[in-house]
Amino acid sequence: MKAEEFSKGHQSMNDTRVVQFSRPMLGPEEAQAAYDAVMSGWVTQGPRVAEFEREFAGATTATHACAVSNCTTALHLALRAVGVGEGDEVITVSYTFLATANAIRYLGAWPVFVDIERGTRNMDPALVEAAITSRTKAILCVHQFGMPCDLAAILAVANRHGLPVIEDAACAAGSEIQIDGQWEPIGKPQGVAACFSFHPRKVLTAGDGGIITSNDAEFDAKVRRWRQHAMSVSDLTRNNSSQVIIETFDEVGYNYRMTDIQAAVARRQLVRLPAIIKARREWAARYVELLSDLPGLEFPVEPSWARSNWQTYNVLLQPGIDRDAVMQSMLEAGVQTRRPTFCCHLEKAHNQRPLRFPLPVSEDVYRRNLGLPLFPHMSVGDQDQVIAALRNSLR
Repeated sequence: MKAEEFSKGHQSMNDTRVVQFSRPMLGPEEAQAAYDAVMSGWVTQGPRVAEFEREFAGATTATHACAVSNCTTALHLALRAVGVGEGDEVITVSYTFLATANAIRYLGAWPVFVDIERGTRNMDPALVEAAITSRTKAILCVHQFGMPCDLAAILAVANRHGLPVIEDAACAAGSEIQIDGQWEPIGKPQGVAACFSFHPRKVLTAGDGGIITSNDAEFDAKVRRWRQHAMSVSDLTRNNSSQVIIETFDEVGYNYRMTDIQAAVARRQLVRLPAIIKARREWAARYVELLSDLPGLEFPVEPSWARSNWQTYNVLLQPGIDRDAVMQSMLEAGVQTRRPTFCCHLEKAHNQRPLRFPLPVSEDVYRRNLGLPLFPHMSVGDQDQVIAALRNSLR
């Protein structure tokens, strides 16, 4: 199925003369699934969550999958499970959504930011080793915009120093990486765990939600327990038991549960995933084809060992161009754009400590990066409108 065929049957944003930056791919199937969950009478974490966990684990070939309320809580639980605590350090990137750094701070630890590669927008593995100290407790890498980071190189450093690796895979459902000559889905953890988001801007959405995949039964048991106030038995197990069960609470936990309504929607989304990825890759290729003649425009680099889901399509504008003025011009032409993400160290929430290392690439990419609309059911007319608006704004 071609990308333009995939868009048939869905309202084009040209109907309102505005091309949105992102639109979730939702239809009657998701609405029916949510309706069925509501009418079942079980709407919080329950049988549909358990079914979604099994299906997502199967899709990513992970041994375990634990559904949670969002990806930020997933990161929080994963970091706690590998022992990150007060006064520790976690090596990560500044060029990412604030949730990556926030989750580290929740535990009383501090992010140590290293720079990124310009082409992939991901952690530069060559800079990781120099950031390791006696306080380093983990490495938190990010598959930015769905582009797989260089896990093989990052894991080589981590393994030399006995450090766990957590993958922030918020954007990366459906992305793939080549490991030892074999293509593997992001979510089959190469480190300890991978954490995903189901926010409406992501490739799969349940309105919100998250999931943690792992191949470690002990790790999975911890995060599964903590997501529900560290209760000794789940609501579902207690409800289905023929014996009275008196639950206990032996440690502090959290209310980080996914609801069965969300899981019902997410299960339908998972069925759509192959078609969604195929369409996104076709729209991304068409951007390159139709914009490659623009001087100074830099496209994201997909390494030979990576297959992106193109959760966000972003380009670097030529140095000296006012990115915000371009965004305003395109908005006036009926096209929504976005700063693709942030530099955490430039925000007040995370600038209380001086940087340990300079971040020239992160800062340059942040200033020049422009996110263009991309969603699977966009039309040729939608994308042509985006391309025309960008060309006009750069004249």
